[in-house]
Parts: sequence; C-alpha cells; structure tokens
Amino acid sequence: MKTVLVTGGAGYIGSHACKVLAKAGFLPVTFDNLDTGWEQAVKFGPFEKGDLQDRSRLDTVFAKHQPVAVMHFAALSQVGESMDNPGLYWRNNVLGSLNLVEAAIAAGCRKFVFSSTCATYGEQDGVALTEDSPQAPLNAYGASKRAIEDILDNFSASHGLEHVTFRYFNVAGADPEGEVGEFHQPETHLIPLVMDAIDGKRDALTVYGTDYDTPDGTCIRDYVHVMDLVDAHILGLNWLLEGKGNAVFNLGTGTGFSVREVIDSSRTITNKSVPVVEGARRAGDATKLVSGSAAARDLLGWDPKRSTMEAMVSDAWRWHQNGQYDR
Repeated sequence: MKTVLVTGGAGYIGSHACKVLAKAGFLPVTFDNLDTGWEQAVKFGPFEKGDLQDRSRLDTVFAKHQPVAVMHFAALSQVGESMDNPGLYWRNNVLGSLNLVEAAIAAGCRKFVFSSTCATYGEQDGVALTEDSPQAPLNAYGASKRAIEDILDNFSASHGLEHVTFRYFNVAGADPEGEVGEFHQPETHLIPLVMDAIDGKRDALTVYGTDYDTPDGTCIRDYVHVMDLVDAHILGLNWLLEGKGNAVFNLGTGTGFSVREVIDSSRTITNKSVPVVEGARRAGDATKLVSGSAAARDLLGWDPKRSTMEAMVSDAWRWHQNGQYDR
C-alpha cells in the first residue's frame, strides 16, 4: 500500500482528503500540530503530531513512513487575521512549507500536491479566473500561498520536484456519511456561521459589507463541495504518479453566489430563520471571485457533481446537527 503524507490532515479539507485517499487504496499519514485541527478527525490512517517549522520532526516522519507523495493542506487561512498580522502568515505558511519541501526532497519524496487558493488572483471582477490570470493577492494569506507556489517551481527546476497545485476559493459542505466535517474555533466560514446563527450559538450572522458592486451589494464567491475538492486532489496525485509532470488547476463551478444568496438558500433548505446584522466591509475582501475549471475537467476528468448550494448546505446542516468535534 502506498503511503501519502497529508499535512493538515486533522483539519477540514485534510480530513476529507484522508478519507478519500483510504478509499482509493492509499495509506494517509496525518501530520498536524492540532492548532486548528482535531484529533477526532484522524480516522483513516496513522497520526503524527508535529509542526512544519520543526525540521527534525519532519525528517523523522519521512524516514518512518517513506511516503510516495505529500498532500499539503496545512496553513493559516483567515484573511482578516492575515491583514492584521502578516508576519504570522509568512512565518507559518511560507517557512513551514519551505521546511516541508526540503524535508521531502531530502527523503527522496518528489511528488507534491499543494492546496493553494484563488485568493492569489486578488481583485478581478467580472471575469472567470483561469490558471493564466494575473496573480495580485490583496492580503498576506493569498501572498503566502503565491510564494509557496514559487517555492515549488524553484525546487522543481533545481531538484526535480514534481507538483500539482490547486487554486480554489470557498470550500463548503461535509462528508455525506458524517464521519468528518467542518468545524473551526473560532469559526470564520460563511455556511457554518449561518448554521451557528440558526441554532442560536451566535446572536446573529454579520454580513460584512452591503455596498459592493454586485446585484444585492454583498460579496460573490464560487463555492465547491469539499468532497468534489478532495476528489480533484486524488486525481492530481494520480497525475503525478503517472509521470505527467507539473500542473496548476483552478477548481470552481464558474458560478458565483452572493452572501445574501447563501443566507436565503440556507433559510429555505433548513426551514429555519437566519438572524442577520449588517457590518462594515473587511479589509482584503475582493468583490467577486469566480473560478473557471475547464482544465481540471478536460485534463483530469474532474466532475464537481456535489457542488450545488442545496447539497453543500444540506450536508453542512446534517454535520452541524450530528457530528461536531469536542476539544
């Protein structure tokens, strides 16, 4: 059985990736410091607690498990926090990733699947983003991910590192079987925040900015179901194992939903009221980000069949009611 090292495997996307890896016949080894992840989410393979900035710990884990590839999800990802404390993002995301890349190469592991973001593109309203769209991130989160992409390119040229990078924006939904799901402390993602407002865990949902140049004044984002997203990562892993070389793929549906549209859909699907208050814009938030994914569909054969608002909200609501983690 081939082993894959999954950094951030105790987090939201990483835990779903571990489940799909195991179903595909791989052994996922989770590497996570549990700062934002949950040990209860590690259900599909071994767990190695550690921090990406600890090179000796990484070397030990690579030597022990000898993975054929790395699937790299571990990162801080809050836009607002990255605006207030950019140094934290450069140290954690960029230096940690550099350590990981160097440790992988030292161990002879030269297949790397990277979780990037459409936030590297910055403000590009009115266009469906493609892999060739200019990258001009508005915040340290997007900038740190772009820097990691550069690191991968540099080490590809110097050490033969083969990598597939996925750029996506809003990931939503949960495992339909309820084994893992989305749970953050503090919560920052829109759909879980809506769920918290519905069941009274917060007084109301704050809508940050109602004066954007959109039909209803709120930001528009492209949402992808987490299960569709991790399916793409398995396809990317197989792409590398088949020797097809470096590639970058956007992952999106090409359809954007505004914050108000997500709220309205959640109200309809759950048949619950959603208390809302309006707040000011947050620094670093783009007006509209919609990602085309023609390359992923055509070259990888990716089919985001669960990425409907109904499926994403329904799966998230089921998880919210039945499956959250405890510290």
